[in-house]
Amino acid sequence: MPELPEVETIRRTLAPAIGARITSSWTSGKGIHMKRRPPRAKLAKLVGATITGVRRHGKYLLLDTDGASSLLAHMGMTGRLRIHGARAGRAPHTHVVLGLSGRRELRFSDPRRFGLIDIVERGKEESHAALGALGPDALEGGIDGPMLFAASRKRDQMMKAFVLDQGVIAGMGNIYASEALWRAGLRPTRRARRLTRAQATALSDAIHEVIAKSLDNGGTTLQDFVAADGAVGENADYLWVYDREGQACPRCEAIIRRAVHQGRATYYCPTCQSA
Repeated sequence: MPELPEVETIRRTLAPAIGARITSSWTSGKGIHMKRRPPRAKLAKLVGATITGVRRHGKYLLLDTDGASSLLAHMGMTGRLRIHGARAGRAPHTHVVLGLSGRRELRFSDPRRFGLIDIVERGKEESHAALGALGPDALEGGIDGPMLFAASRKRDQMMKAFVLDQGVIAGMGNIYASEALWRAGLRPTRRARRLTRAQATALSDAIHEVIAKSLDNGGTTLQDFVAADGAVGENADYLWVYDREGQACPRCEAIIRRAVHQGRATYYCPTCQSA
């Protein structure tokens, strides 16, 4: 599933769509997120509007227009949002297409159909169920040590679950949770309520570091992620522990282990993640 660095990379590579006029809309008619069909009638009302900007909160993208509405997109597990020439063949599993001026199309494809396309009224984004439940953004939302320490009080969940909680930190996912906990030297199974102030600061620093590193490398492509221009991310070559089971820890050279917590794979060093 694309996480914050991947979605931010998509946002940045959607820049060529800013200033384009929406000339048409099309949907496959198939259900995607929760088997719900993209809102065909609302998408049709975007025709004639001009895209004025692209925003992101957590793993969600918002394409603003000069009208009252914004396009909301979430990639789910296998979603792709890309700009193509209008004459280029459409990929299988394409579910939403917006025609753009300049003989281009903005296309959303999603083989596994867990992604989301919707329309929200600008200024009322928090009234949407998906956006209203989100905590501060991991990149731009003021995540710091005091904030994480305060959020961790009385929480009995494991640290891995705490970092993945979108109501605490919007945008963190499985890859970067493992990476940040390793960088901060924290056990994934440590209870969040036991986090000290110093550890909360170390975790905040680690979150910012792993996100910045991934953005510098264009995101992490393991299987499906590509940017809006089709480029793949190169950060998989620079991961410290994720998907490195059986390899030497970059910090202490102990063997990296893999565990499953709440159905999600966790990669960690049993020696230097002892706090």
